[in-house]
Amino acid sequence: MPELPEVEVTRQGISPYLIEQTVSELIIRNSSLRWPVPDVAQNIVGQRINNVRRRAKYLLIDTHAGITIVHLGMSGSLRILPRNTPAEKHDHIDLVLENGRMLRFNDPRRFGAWLWYELPEDAHPLLSKLGPEPLGANFTPQQLQAALKGKKKAIKLCLMDNHIVVGVGNIYANEALFAAGIHPQAEAGNIDIERLTVLVTEVKQILAHAIKQGGTTLKDFTNADGKPGYFAQKLHVYGRGGESCTQCSNLLSEIKLGQRTTVFCGLCQQR
Repeated sequence: MPELPEVEVTRQGISPYLIEQTVSELIIRNSSLRWPVPDVAQNIVGQRINNVRRRAKYLLIDTHAGITIVHLGMSGSLRILPRNTPAEKHDHIDLVLENGRMLRFNDPRRFGAWLWYELPEDAHPLLSKLGPEPLGANFTPQQLQAALKGKKKAIKLCLMDNHIVVGVGNIYANEALFAAGIHPQAEAGNIDIERLTVLVTEVKQILAHAIKQGGTTLKDFTNADGKPGYFAQKLHVYGRGGESCTQCSNLLSEIKLGQRTTVFCGLCQQR
C-alpha cells in the first residue's frame, strides 16, 4: 500500500500538470471503487484547478466549486498522459484537461477512491477526525504525549493511528521506532517526553528523507508506468526479520502486531 512519502511524491509529480488548468471532461469507466464514484464528481468539469494538496494519504484537487478527493488505496496510481491515450484494463477514470493532457487513475484492486466535496474539507467525514501531519509544526512531542496519555496500547499501533498522527504507515513506524530505540510493544502512555522527543524527530527525518529519495522518480508520472514504488533507501529493520541488526549485530525479531509485520532489535529497543 502506498505510504505517505509515495503519496506526497505523487502529489509533487502531478501538480505542475494540473494547477491553473481547466477541466474539459471527466470520464468514468468504472465507478465501483472502495466507495461508488458519485454523480456529482462531474461538477469539476469546466472548473479551473487551483491547487493539488495532500491530507494524510488523500490527494485534494482544489477548484472554486469544490474538491475532488482521491485515495490510491492498495494498488492505485496516477499518470499524466495525452488525452487520446487508449485506456487499458483497470484505467477507471480520466480527468481530461483543455490543454490536451489528462490525469488517469488506474486501480487493479479497486480499493481506491474518487470523491467530490463542496464544503471545507475539514468537515468531510473522511478528513474531519484526522490527527496532525507528521511533517507539520503541529506534530510535537507535547502533542504526542497528550494524545498518548493513559493509553495502554503498543506504541507502534498508536503511531499508525490516524487519529493521533496521520500517514505513518508500517514501514516508517518500524524504522522510526528503531531509530528512537523504542520497543514497538512498549505501552504508549508510559513513554516519557524525552523519548517521545527523539521519536518525533526520527519520524520527521525518516519521512522527509523518503520523500527526498522519491524526487528522482517524478519523471515516472508521464511515462507508461507512473508508479513510483518504494524509494531506494536503507531499511534498518523493516523486511529484515532474522537478519543481523545494523547497530549491534543481534538477530532481529519479527512478530505480528495489529496483524502487521513488526521487526525490531531486542537489544537496541528494550522495553
